[in-house]
Amino acid sequence: MTTKTKIHFAPTYFQNPSHNLSVTLIGCGGTGSQVLTSLARMNATLVALGHPGLHVYVYDSDVVTESNIGRQLFSPSDLNRFKSDVLVERINRYFNLNWQSCPHNIDKTYDIQSNIIISCVDNIKTRKLIDLSFKDVIQRDHTDYKKAYYWLDFGNTNDAGQVILASRKIVLKSKFEKYQHVSQLPTIFKLFPEFEKIKEKNTGPSCSVAEAIKKQDLFVNSILAQLGCNLLWKLIKEGSLEYQGLFMNLKTMNVKPIKIK
Repeated sequence: MTTKTKIHFAPTYFQNPSHNLSVTLIGCGGTGSQVLTSLARMNATLVALGHPGLHVYVYDSDVVTESNIGRQLFSPSDLNRFKSDVLVERINRYFNLNWQSCPHNIDKTYDIQSNIIISCVDNIKTRKLIDLSFKDVIQRDHTDYKKAYYWLDFGNTNDAGQVILASRKIVLKSKFEKYQHVSQLPTIFKLFPEFEKIKEKNTGPSCSVAEAIKKQDLFVNSILAQLGCNLLWKLIKEGSLEYQGLFMNLKTMNVKPIKIK
């Protein structure tokens, strides 16, 4: 008996929505600033292909400091301004968009209402809040524009990282003979229960570029952002995935995909 390939199919709404797909990006520092740029490029290409594209809300309460310049997508003229304001203004001018900056953090009182939630945060506490919000939102009967279908989480250490895509349950009307549709992709906490037990050290913000580089090497954020956004690009453009994420290690120059189970 031939084993069917396990695939996750996106809702048909993703390929042919009547309006922009809504995206909430949480965190726009090292990885998030790179992800936002990739989302803008993705939007321009989707629109060129006849898709309505994306509308993005960016959450981050941090301001630009000297340690961010060079390692993140900020310049000296951006100092002391909110990161989300700087990046969204730049993207809007460059691509003629009206994406929205939200210069504050999310907390459990915020009801994230977007089709895609993207987290680029550096702590488990915030991920747990997003996890709770995601579970809460997928149980509600929102309109398509506010319905949370996916949560894409980025995380990294100095020279390694992971990307995990989780989903609500996607029910298909059509049947596929060749494939086994996996209707729901588990969150990072379901996929790796030990992740929730990690004890984090609060090292505080970096005071210089040299100190920041000791925590996160120069290209780990940009490479991880490209790999993760490629996953999202394939999901929207092609409508299906065989993988729900990946592990990346720049020391060993290795990328290991996480197959859908």
